[in-house]
Amino acid sequence: MKTKLIWFFCFLISLSVSSQTISPEWSKKATIYEVNVRQFTPEGTFKAFSSHIPRLKKMGVDILWLMPIHPIGEKNRKGTLGSYYAVRDYKAVNPEFGTLSDFKELVKIVHDNDMKIIIDWVANHTSPDNVWVDQGHKDWYTLDSAGNLQPTIGTDWWDVADLNYDNKEMRAAMIDAMKFWVKETDIDGYRCDVAGWVPIDFWIETRTQLDKEKKVFMLAEAEEVPMAKAFDMTYGWELHHIMNGVAQDKKKVTDLINFFKNDPYPKEHMKMNFTSNHDENSWNGTEMERMGKSYKTFAVFAALIDGMPLVYNGQEAELSKRLKFFEKDTIDWSKMELTPFYSKLLKLHKNHPALWTGATESVPEFLIGDDANKTLAFLREKDGKQVLCVLNFSDKVQTIAINSSKIKGKYIDLFSKKKRKLNSSVNLQIEPYGFRVFTK
Repeated sequence: MKTKLIWFFCFLISLSVSSQTISPEWSKKATIYEVNVRQFTPEGTFKAFSSHIPRLKKMGVDILWLMPIHPIGEKNRKGTLGSYYAVRDYKAVNPEFGTLSDFKELVKIVHDNDMKIIIDWVANHTSPDNVWVDQGHKDWYTLDSAGNLQPTIGTDWWDVADLNYDNKEMRAAMIDAMKFWVKETDIDGYRCDVAGWVPIDFWIETRTQLDKEKKVFMLAEAEEVPMAKAFDMTYGWELHHIMNGVAQDKKKVTDLINFFKNDPYPKEHMKMNFTSNHDENSWNGTEMERMGKSYKTFAVFAALIDGMPLVYNGQEAELSKRLKFFEKDTIDWSKMELTPFYSKLLKLHKNHPALWTGATESVPEFLIGDDANKTLAFLREKDGKQVLCVLNFSDKVQTIAINSSKIKGKYIDLFSKKKRKLNSSVNLQIEPYGFRVFTK
């Protein structure tokens, strides 16, 4: 049994969250987009991807998150090309994607477009043939009873070797490698893979060291509350699973409401909301598979509820296939019908103060939560500026009656652009799997 995991979960029980990270101001209104470089273009390179940056900027994307860009291990490799998360060298670039110079140029193009870029970081494990092993640092790893490298216990990740966070030299080398990319390429931060499986004190120290180089943005693939001590944003896994459950009639609409009522995080902490990402798409199915015809309705909910919305590459092109994880499987960009849909949501999120994240920003006020008819309505408000979101997750036309003095006023329908005056009592007829978003 890994001592670091036992230690970590004990640490979670005792650790308070009185001290929070101070996030970069620009992140409070930002949106994020995940990039799978291998599958994004036929070439699968940094240079080929860079031509898409102006399009993504126009769509309303602020942060580009690139899946791991490092060389992939050969030993115990899965599939033909291997997993991005089996890193062979933390200070090198996967030659499939290009060179270090190519990556630096990509970062420059991102910044020239007034966007930010973060890269995926795999701190829990490496490939079994990582350069650290070649350099004689076997003691940096978790070893079995025979003194051999081993995968992370409880997983089927037989293409990786688990790291030993009891080793201070390994910790120092890991922080040094993370500082390398900030100093040498000017990236804006990291998305940290399985961050909850790495001791929190390591992440706190790492954040301190990175911020000395540059004020970074840190995203954790984790939900544990103490992560707020080191990370600006954590995954909204629980909310995502509730959304899937509502779509599949395994959860109730009121479960969505109760999630926010019982959210233990401090208000200033950001959660990432999504209907898809690389794990969900490849292993659990596309949003169409998981959410059926309500996938767009949940995309509206995820973009406008409290948190930062994520778009996974290809969603704007109605990506309807599971991208292969260990092989080349290029996204089909021939149809881009959903680009206006995501553009409206992302731009509204970044331009409307009622949707921004922060201690003084608006808390969602739920006006309707009807389990029988699978309808939901909520209001976000900041300094008199409002966003009213009305959703029908059912396969039937629903007439939704909203009674609240707070909604009285003149609005613009986000998708039709028509002006609409609402009284304190209003009946809205919403088509199956439909949605209405009113802004003022």
